[in-house]
Amino acid sequence: MVKRGSEMIKEIKEQMRGGKGSVEITHIYKQDEMKGKARLFAKITINPGCSIGFHEHSDEEEIFYIIKGKGIFDDNGTKKEISAGDAAITGGGASHSVENTGNEPLEMLAVILLY
Repeated sequence: MVKRGSEMIKEIKEQMRGGKGSVEITHIYKQDEMKGKARLFAKITINPGCSIGFHEHSDEEEIFYIIKGKGIFDDNGTKKEISAGDAAITGGGASHSVENTGNEPLEMLAVILLY
């Protein structure tokens, strides 16, 4: 199945998970379009100064692959700088957040897999 970019649903979330500003989510495939154990496959864009707030992932794991930009990733209380080419994974009851600390949009591929 080929899905054109023009067919992908975009949504804007304000103060996502208690974060700052707005986050754009481009749903590459929605959960009901995937037959596996995934609930999210999307490109997430976080503008400078914006963030996704600290939240937990139980019975699932979320993987981020950074495409463009830079930021701070809070990995269950440990903060690390992230930039293009980096990846992060959170699951099994751990928590995370991500904030764009750069001057350009932070773009990342996000996948949430269910256990």
